[in-house]
Amino acid sequence: MENEVKNFYKDFMQATQKMAPAIPETVKQFMCLVEGTLKPGALDTKQKEFIALGIAVAQHCVPCIYLHVQKSVLAGATRQEIMEAASVAVFMGGGPAFTHIMEVVKALDALDAA
Repeated sequence: MENEVKNFYKDFMQATQKMAPAIPETVKQFMCLVEGTLKPGALDTKQKEFIALGIAVAQHCVPCIYLHVQKSVLAGATRQEIMEAASVAVFMGGGPAFTHIMEVVKALDALDAA
C-alpha cells in the first residue's frame, strides 16, 4: 500500500509537469490559487490543510487525500492531528467518508509520519 502512495506522489508531479505545456495558463492559475489560499492568514497553513483534507475525505477524492496528507505533514501536523481532522469528515460525509480514512492511513504510512 505504501508503494502505491509513493508512486502516486512521483507520478503526480511527472503528470503535472507533462500537462503544463498543454495548458500552461490553467496550471499557473491553479497553482496561484492553491498557494494564495494556503498562505497563512487568520488560519495558519496547517489548519487550512486540515480543512482541505476533511473536504477531500468527504468528497472521496483519493488523490486529494494523498496530497493534503502530505501537505499537512509538511505544515508540521502530527499523525494524530491528521487522523482527527480526517475523522471530522465522517461527521459530514457518513459511511463513504469513513471508508476513505484508510487512504489517509496509507498516505501517512507512505510518508512515515509520526
